[in-house]
Amino acid sequence: MDGCFDLMHYGHANALRQAKALGDELVVGVVSDEEIISNKGPPVLSMQERLALVSGLKWVDEVIPNAPYEITEDFMNRLFKEHKIDYIIHGDDPCLLPDGTDAYALAKKVGRYKQIKRTEGVSSTDIVGRILSCIKDAKSEVVCPESSGEFDNLNNTQHNRSLTNGGHISHFLPTSRRIVQFSNGKGPGPNSRVVYIDGAFDLFHAGHVEILKRARQLGDFLLVGIYADQTVSELRGSHFPLMNLHERSLSVLACRYVDEVIIGAPWEVTKDMITTFNISLVVHGTIAEKNPLLNGESDPYVVPKSMGIFHMLESPKISLQLP
Repeated sequence: MDGCFDLMHYGHANALRQAKALGDELVVGVVSDEEIISNKGPPVLSMQERLALVSGLKWVDEVIPNAPYEITEDFMNRLFKEHKIDYIIHGDDPCLLPDGTDAYALAKKVGRYKQIKRTEGVSSTDIVGRILSCIKDAKSEVVCPESSGEFDNLNNTQHNRSLTNGGHISHFLPTSRRIVQFSNGKGPGPNSRVVYIDGAFDLFHAGHVEILKRARQLGDFLLVGIYADQTVSELRGSHFPLMNLHERSLSVLACRYVDEVIIGAPWEVTKDMITTFNISLVVHGTIAEKNPLLNGESDPYVVPKSMGIFHMLESPKISLQLP
């Protein structure tokens, strides 16, 4: 399966999940920057960032960088011979070249094409619209998301409007079935070292993948707390988050380094929470999230710090920069 995977979201992840279910190994081609520019316009994310995002998905076995936008005969033969590809997969939405022809016509002609259902409710175009709406609606300076999934201090008012009344509306309809499809379905073993990290993880990007990888390396089971929409709005302003809680949860669950998520995690890590989930280590990025409503009077990690189970992780340099 191939794609641009620009501003990667849970719809991309679900497509790759469906593709993996059709076979034993999933090889993913990531279209080059030059090909995207020629066929769709400039990508938001670089090739490096898009590769990191695709490689970080739990269903992906191999990644081919700089794939062509059109499945040419030469590239198709290379896939069949060098990469031992049996079928080329794409969603049920049309993929047309600038001249109006089908980009997958050759694969269909030789009978090596299979189709999956497109995930409704999200697209890269939709996300760009949310970003632009966020910038338009912001009453004060927009602070860009850093690589640990967190923002610096944002001097803003409390959450004063819901997402449906704001500038961007999510059309995603969460179901328990979809969450189960993304989940590993396994809990930690009796002697597992459970590592906990929390954050907003809004607009999931390459920096998120890297810090989750580093956190997972510190234990046997990675538990990720994902802040509720209300919490994110209080932290960053009423125009955030760009992706709602369930959208953000699916993006995190799709990451190969994540074992479990807490959907709507509390801002403070409590003793009861540590005991309930048998957490051995709480980690946090060096780019810290600060709650302006607390005025520096409360540390959300005071309990794990007092227990000697808190660790700071160096935040990756890769981040998604909003205009």
